[in-house]
Amino acid sequence: MKNTLWKWLLLAGVTAWSLALVHPFKDKVKLGLDLQGGASFTVQVDRSKVEELIKDENPEIGGSKLSAKVDKDVQTAKDVALEVIRNRVDGLGIAEPEIYPQTDTDNIIVRLPGIDSENIQEATDLIQRAAFLEFRLVHMDSDKWVSELFAERLAPPGYKIPDAAGGNYYILDRSAGKDIDTKDFGSFGFRGKAEFMLMKDSLRDGSTIYRPLYVEIRNQLPGTSLKDASAQYDMNNQPYISLSFDSKGADRFAQITASYSPNGENNQNNNEGRRLAVVMDGTLYSAPSIREPIYGGSAQITGQFSVEEAMKLANALRAGSLKAPLNIIQKSEVDPSLGSDSIQSGIRAVIFGGILVLVFMALYYRFAGVIADLSLLLVMILLPFGMWFASGIFGLFTSESGAQAGLPVLTLPGIAGIVLTIGMAVDANVLIFERIREELRSGKSVLGAITSGYSKAFSTIFDANVTTLLTAAILFWQGSGAIRGFAVTLSAGILVSMLMVLVFTRMFLETIADKAKLKTMKMLTIIKSGTNIDFVGKRIPAIIFSLILIVGTWGVFVMKGQDNFGIDFTGGTSYLFRFEQQPSVEQVREVLGNAGIADATIQYQRGFGEAGKTAEALEIKIGFEEGDAALTAMQTAFSGNGIIEAGEEKIGAQIGAELKKKGITAILVAMVGIIIYISIRFEFSFAVGAIIALLHDVLITVGIYCLCGRQLSLTIIAALLTIVGYSVNDTIVVFDRIREDIKLMKGKASYSEIANLSINQTLSRTLLTSLTTLLTVVMLVVVGGGAINDFAWALLIGVVVGTYSSIFIATPVVLLWHKEKKV
Repeated sequence: MKNTLWKWLLLAGVTAWSLALVHPFKDKVKLGLDLQGGASFTVQVDRSKVEELIKDENPEIGGSKLSAKVDKDVQTAKDVALEVIRNRVDGLGIAEPEIYPQTDTDNIIVRLPGIDSENIQEATDLIQRAAFLEFRLVHMDSDKWVSELFAERLAPPGYKIPDAAGGNYYILDRSAGKDIDTKDFGSFGFRGKAEFMLMKDSLRDGSTIYRPLYVEIRNQLPGTSLKDASAQYDMNNQPYISLSFDSKGADRFAQITASYSPNGENNQNNNEGRRLAVVMDGTLYSAPSIREPIYGGSAQITGQFSVEEAMKLANALRAGSLKAPLNIIQKSEVDPSLGSDSIQSGIRAVIFGGILVLVFMALYYRFAGVIADLSLLLVMILLPFGMWFASGIFGLFTSESGAQAGLPVLTLPGIAGIVLTIGMAVDANVLIFERIREELRSGKSVLGAITSGYSKAFSTIFDANVTTLLTAAILFWQGSGAIRGFAVTLSAGILVSMLMVLVFTRMFLETIADKAKLKTMKMLTIIKSGTNIDFVGKRIPAIIFSLILIVGTWGVFVMKGQDNFGIDFTGGTSYLFRFEQQPSVEQVREVLGNAGIADATIQYQRGFGEAGKTAEALEIKIGFEEGDAALTAMQTAFSGNGIIEAGEEKIGAQIGAELKKKGITAILVAMVGIIIYISIRFEFSFAVGAIIALLHDVLITVGIYCLCGRQLSLTIIAALLTIVGYSVNDTIVVFDRIREDIKLMKGKASYSEIANLSINQTLSRTLLTSLTTLLTVVMLVVVGGGAINDFAWALLIGVVVGTYSSIFIATPVVLLWHKEKKV
């Protein structure tokens, strides 16, 4: 109580900070593609460059062999580009893009949130920063050819020879006009097997110059051998980029430097080492002389970098180097992928559900419920601060370009993390209030009951939240994209809710109880004190029921095969329609729904042309099997709207092999983390019980969801991550009471008796937490549409199953270790 003033000041300061982070809301809070749309880029692998590289490495190849080799290498380059681009723009879950290939072309679709016509160029530069890294030799005749150019006073377009030049270099020709492409060297482009390039440099007076070199076309060492890159500073505090290669790349780099160093076996000029040009995205950055063999597997890129340029280049290289350059062949603006109809219905559902939770808490817990409602509202206000803090902390442990302190882009997975956060905040309040109720029954004063209730509930809340926070941290560490976005918002919510519930809510209650001299705290009840249902005795029928449910639903799942997966996993067909009179997204969704197509992605997009945005087009993405039905339904329903065009393209999976691998790895490592933590805080048997319950909840949720004819997608991944967090939290609460009762009843009862008592003691909390969570989820099911409805259905199943498993599955698994022995 002595520190109350400081707590009030802390609350006021953090609240002001949090509000400042989101004001003005439109400028500070960025929504993802699913909620606000963004820009779409069609990116194409440069087939001609691939063919050129193949011919350079295999001069004698031609005909069908060349064609087959080009096709193979383009596909490889395309696969690599998918993951490289994803790594570039994923970062901290800030971008969360849509990235997927077109299966019958050399194209990749990249969609970034929040991009409009005003900042389209910035996004274009981001995509085209391909980090196509090459190490090439400067041609032996470079100096001679450059001297010939200056003897004839020849300069490439956009450049000129300065009047007072003291060496062979160019400066920009400001009179050439802004439309001159300073990378288009025209007739200077190639000479023999060498390419004309310019290297940026500066004179002693600081003026910028460009030194010409003829660089061999052959790539001696591809950037795909790069292991790491970082921006460093030399003795003069000038930034450079430090590179390190994998074992294969290190061997090749050592071979190159040994071969072309002074007296090297391939060095025609034995007295001097050859110059090795470092070229990235067609730009020559440096060309140092090879003075001696380099065996350490490291190198440097030096040049006239600003600090920002060095950081960006290092980040791009670290995220991955491409096997071939990429070209953007089309740009357009797209509407939200969830559809404005789904978003509006989702917002209404969340508002209605939130109001129901607040009303229920106030009615059920009376005075304490009103304080809980206040704390929940403050949790929502403080969430921006929590996101800023969590982003900054996670940013310290990741080297990706998107990692920075700030508010993450808000997407459906991020909202899933917030939903779980609110659920855990409600749960913490319920745990405390039920403990206070027990203390009041024992005859303590209101102030004494509050103090004692918080003290006894602290261990449960701490373990439940720390376990979930550990899971979120591991998901961020091992995951990417949507998984990281979920991890950041969940971590933020946990930190804020623990601060609010354990510090400020307690401060509110104790201050009011002390000042108002409260004699009692009235609360309603749904479970009478002393309830003794034999849950443990019913564990065998419950386990058999769960096994039947898992085997039955997953048997159907296996029989359905690929039909269980949506286009995020399998790819599908993209139809592009243009109309004289555009139908609304709601009308299109209804037409496709009547045709039996429930999971279509429907978006309007506008192309970016020289004169601004071009005509709108409607894109519909569906599974391969549904193409004909969708096309027929659209042509029949909207023939009166004047269909101008109906194009069709095959698209690949948005969730590629690498993303699947990362997701599975994240879940597995998170489970290991849970096992370790619970084993330390409880014992190994409890850890196994928690993991079995978690797997039980996920397996049954997926099985029932797909049994209902729905398909797995990125949206459902968000729901499953939420269920994982809910399951762990729910189970820990029961385990914590068992641990407490074991200490109180040591030598007086068996494990099964204590376990049954603990389940009954926490039954009121279990049911209340499930009820408050379901109030919001049911509203999403009833009111939400499209992908929001799919998300809500998965959550509904998961919450019910999670409540069931915390009672009938987790604890019986623990009892397998202890059976009927006394504690």
